[in-house]
Amino acid sequence: MQTIIHYSLHFIVPFFIAYYFFRNDWKKVYLILLATMLIDLDHLLANPIFQPDRCSIGFHPLHSFYIIPFYFALLFFRKPFSIIGIGLVLHVFTDSLDCLITFSHCKDCLISGLILSGFHSHF
Repeated sequence: MQTIIHYSLHFIVPFFIAYYFFRNDWKKVYLILLATMLIDLDHLLANPIFQPDRCSIGFHPLHSFYIIPFYFALLFFRKPFSIIGIGLVLHVFTDSLDCLITFSHCKDCLISGLILSGFHSHF
């Protein structure tokens, strides 16, 4: 179920956002929203590249606590920057929800995941 939620938020929700809020340019907007998933290229910098119990938020450079506020700031600019901001914020929300679901069954896993990601150094 977690996989369905994750990929629905990455592919289906952006379609509805594009179609209902940008009806005249929905195809272009949908492609921009999909393109924001390129922030996942930072996963290629990790070793190992994929680890099922690793939380992206706070671990990968483009998912860091330092850059996420800039994604929110993009929401206040004109198109296409606001659309890019929507896509990036939705992406971060999706990955955050994925982390919560992954660690919902194991509080110790969440804490160790946050410590490994460097989250503790932000407080």
